[in-house]
Amino acid sequence: MPFPRASGLLLHPTSLPSQFGIGDLGPEAYRFVDFLSESAQQLWQVLPLGPTGYGNSPYMCYSAMAGNPLLISLEVLREQGLLNDSDLASVPAFPRDKVAYEQVVSVKLPLLRRASENFRTVASPAQRQEFQAFCQSKAQWLDEYALFMALKEAHQGQPWHTWKPELARRQPEALHQCWQRLAGEIFWHQFMQFEFFRQWSRLRQYANSAGILIIGDIPIYVAHDSADVWAHPENFQLDPTTGAPAFMAGVPPDYFSDTGQLWGNPIYNWEQMKRDRFQWWVQRFQAMLDYVDLIRVDHFRGFQAYWQVEQGETTAINGQWIEAPGTELFEVIAQELGHLPILAEDLGVITPEVEALRDRFAFPGMKILQFAFGSGAGNPFLPFNYSRNCLVYTGTHDNDTTVGWFNQLSSHEQAAVAEYLGCICADGIHWDLVRLALSSIANQAIIPVQDLLGLGSEARMNFPSTAEGNWAWRYQSGDLTEPLRDRLKSLTHGYGRAHSS
Repeated sequence: MPFPRASGLLLHPTSLPSQFGIGDLGPEAYRFVDFLSESAQQLWQVLPLGPTGYGNSPYMCYSAMAGNPLLISLEVLREQGLLNDSDLASVPAFPRDKVAYEQVVSVKLPLLRRASENFRTVASPAQRQEFQAFCQSKAQWLDEYALFMALKEAHQGQPWHTWKPELARRQPEALHQCWQRLAGEIFWHQFMQFEFFRQWSRLRQYANSAGILIIGDIPIYVAHDSADVWAHPENFQLDPTTGAPAFMAGVPPDYFSDTGQLWGNPIYNWEQMKRDRFQWWVQRFQAMLDYVDLIRVDHFRGFQAYWQVEQGETTAINGQWIEAPGTELFEVIAQELGHLPILAEDLGVITPEVEALRDRFAFPGMKILQFAFGSGAGNPFLPFNYSRNCLVYTGTHDNDTTVGWFNQLSSHEQAAVAEYLGCICADGIHWDLVRLALSSIANQAIIPVQDLLGLGSEARMNFPSTAEGNWAWRYQSGDLTEPLRDRLKSLTHGYGRAHSS
C-alpha cells in the first residue's frame, strides 16, 4: 500500500557509538532517535536484527526470528542490577570506528552470561513472571532456537547436519535428553532473547512516541546452519542423506558480480509450504511485526521466480529461474495478519511478472540514485521516471557510499552526473544526492548515515560476494552535529517530508 510522504535514515544498530566495541540498544541508540526526531525524520531503517554467524552478516543468521545478543546494552543491564560497575570497569578499549567482532564476542558474551546468572538469583517475582510470559509467548520459535544454540555450542560450533544422526534428524528421545542435560545453556539463550526483546521494545516505543517508525529487513532466505532449517527441514530442499542443501540460492551475473552471487542458502520446498498454507512464513512475518513497524522484503523478485544453483557449483553462473508462489503466499499472509506494511526490494533482474506481483499488492519498490546515471533518459532510477509509491535511496548497505561511488567514476561519468545535477555542490556530491532524493516524488526517501556525513569508501557497510570484512563501520559520538541536524531538517521541511502538524 502507498505510505505517506516521509524521509529517514538507514543505520544498523551495530554502527552506533559505544564503549563496548559494537553499537547497542543503550544510551546512544536513544540519542540517535533524538537526532531523527529533531531533524524532522519519520523513519529509521535497520538491517536484519538476528544473531549472526560466520562473516557477521545480518543476512545469514542462526534464526530468522531471534534477536542478536551482541546488541544488548551492558549499561542497561547495569541499571537493572544484573551487572555492576566493576563488571564494566574491566572492559578493555575497543576500536571506535569499526566493530572488532571477535574481540566483542570474547568480552561481551561472558558478561551476558554473568547477567543471566545474576537474574536467576536476584530477579524479583514480577521479573520472573515477565520472563516466563515471554518464553511462553515466543515458545513457537524460542524453544527450538535455544536448544539449537545450546547443541551448537556443545558441538564446538559445528553445523547441525554434521551432528550425530539422532540430533541432526531430531529424534524426540535424543532431544528430550539434551533439553535436560543442557538446561543451563538453554536458559542462558532464553534470557538473552528476553533481554534483547525487552531492550528493543523499549527503544521502539521511544521511537514511536517521537513519531518515528522503524523499517526492519526480512531476508528472503535463511542460513542453512540455522534453527529454522534444523527444526523444519521439510520446508527446504535438502539432500536426504547428508542434510546439505540440494540446491543453493543466489542471483545470476549482475551489477555487483560478473559471476553472479552464490549465497549458498537452501532453496525452499514451496510445494510443502503451500500444503500447510505457508504457516512458517506467517509466523516469520508475525515475529517481524513484534520488532518493527514496516518490513522491507529483501530480494523480492525471488517470490516471483528464484535463481536455483545445484549443489557443487562454485559460482552462480550455471543456475536457472524457477517460478515461486508469491501471489498465493502474500494472499495467505494478508488473510492471516491483515494489512501488509511491506516494502519491496525489487532490484536486480526485474521482469514484468515481478512488477505485476509487486503492484498486485501495491508494495512500494526501491529506487537507487547511484544507478540513475549513464544509460539515458529511460533509466528507471532517474527521478523523473518515478511513481509516487516507491522508496528512493542515495545508496543502500550493498552500495559504496555516495562519495566513494562518485570518486571512482571516470571524469566523463562525473561530468555526466554534474550535467544532470546542474553543478556539484561545494559541500560535496553527497548533498546533491540527498537533495535529489528528498526532492523527488517518491513517497519515502532514505539516506544512509554515511552519506549524511559525506564519508568515503572506508565507511562502506558491505561488499556483496565478499564473505569477510563487512558490517563493521561505526560512527562516533559527536558526528551528528547540530549544524547537520539543522540542514537536514531544513531540507526535509522544504521538500514536504516533515510531519504535517
